[in-house]
Amino acid sequence: MISLLDYGAGNVRSVRNAIQALGYTITDITCPDDILRAEKLIFPGVGAFGAAMERLQNLGYIEPLKEYLAANRPFFGICIGLQVLFDSSEESPKVAGLGLISGQINRFTASQLAVPHMGWNDVRVLRESALFNHYNHEKLYFVHSYCAQPTPENAEWQLALTDYGIPFLSAVQRGNIAAVQFHPEKSGTVGLRLLQQFLSGENAIEPIINSVNQTTHFAKRIIACLDVRTNDAGDLVVTKGDQYDVREAGEVRNLGKPIELAQRYYEEGADEITFLNITAFRDFPLEDQPMLEVLRRTSERVFVPLTIGGGIRSFTDSSGKYYSALNVADEYFRSGADKVSIGSDAVLTVERYLERGNGDGTSAIEQIARVYGNQAVVISIDPRRVYVNSPNDTRHYTVSTTTLGPNGEAYCWFQCTINGGREGRDVDAIELACICERLGAGEILLNSIDRDGTGAGFDLELISAVRAAVTIPVIASSGAGTVEHFNDVFRFTNAEAALAAGIFHRHEVPIAAVKTHLRDCGIETRV
Repeated sequence: MISLLDYGAGNVRSVRNAIQALGYTITDITCPDDILRAEKLIFPGVGAFGAAMERLQNLGYIEPLKEYLAANRPFFGICIGLQVLFDSSEESPKVAGLGLISGQINRFTASQLAVPHMGWNDVRVLRESALFNHYNHEKLYFVHSYCAQPTPENAEWQLALTDYGIPFLSAVQRGNIAAVQFHPEKSGTVGLRLLQQFLSGENAIEPIINSVNQTTHFAKRIIACLDVRTNDAGDLVVTKGDQYDVREAGEVRNLGKPIELAQRYYEEGADEITFLNITAFRDFPLEDQPMLEVLRRTSERVFVPLTIGGGIRSFTDSSGKYYSALNVADEYFRSGADKVSIGSDAVLTVERYLERGNGDGTSAIEQIARVYGNQAVVISIDPRRVYVNSPNDTRHYTVSTTTLGPNGEAYCWFQCTINGGREGRDVDAIELACICERLGAGEILLNSIDRDGTGAGFDLELISAVRAAVTIPVIASSGAGTVEHFNDVFRFTNAEAALAAGIFHRHEVPIAAVKTHLRDCGIETRV
């Protein structure tokens, strides 16, 4: 009997779907006694260490968990499921972990590498284990800001290391207890194979293949974006705009059905799938059942990370009942999303921040990051260029540009917009990104209204300016038209990921062709 410890935080639907896709039946842990009755226990999790331990305490799970682990019974932890095995975490200094492994979980030290460590990396296996049978240095999906470091005190637990500025423990195992920092349920066929090794209980061990002394390599991500909205006939379709105009000859462009396209991109090698609901939940997001159903069904077929954007903010429904942004985000996570993307609401939050001089803990960014962790919050920025003759002509951060303005202006700033690019605000993209990082965001999705749908290439000046200003990952978006454009954005801006939509939808540039070109240019990607 395989038991899933769903303690109520993050996307466990994907773990459940992965286990079922492998042909196994799952029993949910619903009370403390269920833990002691489990034959094999899986503990998935994302989010903050303190929030996870608080939920376990409130549910009465801590003592039976400790008893289960002390008996060396089959256990598989994922992400937070690894971290809580340790004594404590720098993330929540006053909160005790389960204390099975000696030591503290520490935050990655900010350097030239973005934090969170978000994306595809490989592992080097230190000793033989059935868990890594058939593993051959393939990429696995990581998303975390805190990690366990190898020390003499945890030597007997060390199973695999990964390099990201420093070597950290990407897998631990002693006896029947194992845990991994990566997400096998989000690591495609490689991750499913590793999960199968635990579920099957296979004990035969194959020799490891030249792994101990090999350095691991972090990969750039290629993300497929699906703009989803209801067309004039009432059908949910994937569309694409030019400068955010999605109509052609008066009709909403229809480029396919969202679930089918998402599965196609997964099979073609997309590293992530992003859904942007550009209808923006004009009524109430938790009543937008078609979009929630898209998430649920996609997560049954697609085993890479899913992001959902559109309407991530607080709402009051027609009956007067209030729902916080956290309530809204929770429903998306429970439906299969791994990250939520916040757009217009982030701009309004930053405006309030600039008025007060600080955050007050009530914004969607702060609420979601506090419970689910920084890595769960993506800020989607939709800027357009505003040209000026001199940096002294504006209070905003300006760049010297090679793309001159209509009157020969040699400088510009990047004005943030809301409501699908229809309304400009007195906030620039650089200050928005910096303040959102301060409030707890873990990633920036950087669009460009000027480049959207042009095929002229990414706005390298915009991306470089934002990436230089923040320490969190940046996804470059808008303007890709050729494989060379992806090479340019990684070579010249240090962005961690690049996103495209129309060229993938229309088969103009295959994802595989992008990755092949990047590898030919010496840029690491997931195969």
